[in-house]
Amino acid sequence: MLEQIKHWIEQRRGGKIGSHDPDNLPHPKSPGEQLLSDCRLIVLDLETTGLNTSRDEVIAIGAVAIRGGIIHLGDQFDLILRRPELDIRETVLIHGIGPEALTQGHETEDALLYLLEWMNGDPILAYHSAFDQKFLEKTLRAQLGYTQSHTWMDVADLMPAFFPNAKTGGKGLDHWADYFGLEVAERHHAASDALATAELTLVALNKARKEGVKTLKGLHDKLHYRRRLQNMHRF
Repeated sequence: MLEQIKHWIEQRRGGKIGSHDPDNLPHPKSPGEQLLSDCRLIVLDLETTGLNTSRDEVIAIGAVAIRGGIIHLGDQFDLILRRPELDIRETVLIHGIGPEALTQGHETEDALLYLLEWMNGDPILAYHSAFDQKFLEKTLRAQLGYTQSHTWMDVADLMPAFFPNAKTGGKGLDHWADYFGLEVAERHHAASDALATAELTLVALNKARKEGVKTLKGLHDKLHYRRRLQNMHRF
């Protein structure tokens, strides 16, 4: 990843790819009749200085691509952003990212441009995706003026949608990982959490295929329907 982004930055600064103009970046793809067996999905996780989207900031991004029912480890994103001005005293013990790492990280603008090029507008999945979506959109808007909306899907909704009777003992990523016997190498590390989330996503996609959900739109609609039912039951 480090060599890839160095090469990419050299190309961009040479005017060969990318631009500071958001209009020249890949456009987000809407969920349509793309087959789940063919389309590329991005599974993403962020590390931040805290949980408050109005006050806290993104400091690390981890993501991996799924295509054809396979996690492609050669197609992933794992970077710490260079943000030495940020106060990480309250969260350093959680994510392990200290002042030195933030000083030596990648320039935020370059990293975000590379992320957008790498994602290529493909749909994004995350565990409790509203958190990651708000932070990433805020950061892209502040750093690049980028305001396009990507398709997001929540793996925390995806799992119970296809496994409604699973007795996990809780709703967290760890609960689902334990239920399916998945080993999470390192929690609260963006790339590791993204990989664990991707493994859960594959489990759900396999169940979706067996239930006849074959397209991205079908998957998106199933999650939308489940959220509607949940909202109805709250009243």
